[in-house]
Amino acid sequence: MDQANKKKVDRADFLKGKLEEVAHADPMKLFSVWYQEAIEKSCADPHAVVLTTATTDGKPSSRIVYMRDLLEEGVIIYTNYTSRKGIEITKNPNVALLFYWDCCERQVRIEGQVEKINPLISDDYFAARPRISQIGAWASEQSTVIPDRASLEERVAFYEKKFPNEVPRPPHWGGLIVEPNYFEFWQGRLGRLHDRICYEKSADDWATYRIAP
Repeated sequence: MDQANKKKVDRADFLKGKLEEVAHADPMKLFSVWYQEAIEKSCADPHAVVLTTATTDGKPSSRIVYMRDLLEEGVIIYTNYTSRKGIEITKNPNVALLFYWDCCERQVRIEGQVEKINPLISDDYFAARPRISQIGAWASEQSTVIPDRASLEERVAFYEKKFPNEVPRPPHWGGLIVEPNYFEFWQGRLGRLHDRICYEKSADDWATYRIAP
């Protein structure tokens, strides 16, 4: 191709912030600040996060879930324990999370291990869900093959009749907490020279360092 006819790629630059030094010794505090700013700036679904799990032989799978609580110990999500992600987590508790907040030109990568939360906390959260979501947790055998949509709707109708009033939490459904051992805070910068600050768990402390974009 003639050099004169080559077109430059149209690329938007990142100009909304910078991360020139470590802002907090504790990455959970920095994450909480960024999360709150994503809410205040009306980022779309600031609590949406990509959860990546893997089989014992390293085959990964990813999906978007919602962070439902943020504790000092980690990030809480809820799921069907018998789903694909639930089964993979049971066999391999190492997971990765990815938050992306376009309105702030930021992303946060988190790696850690998962364990189930206290069943009483899961009970409280489940009781606060809309009824249709409660019924859905019973009706959907998540990640399994079903013949058609009608079969799912039949199961919904069955559990609507079975639980005409209060819907109990299914034993196969509940909360998980991701306890981090690694964070990467990414702030978009001009010319793709992004800021990337990492925190890595070391005993009871966090080691911090910057990596190249």
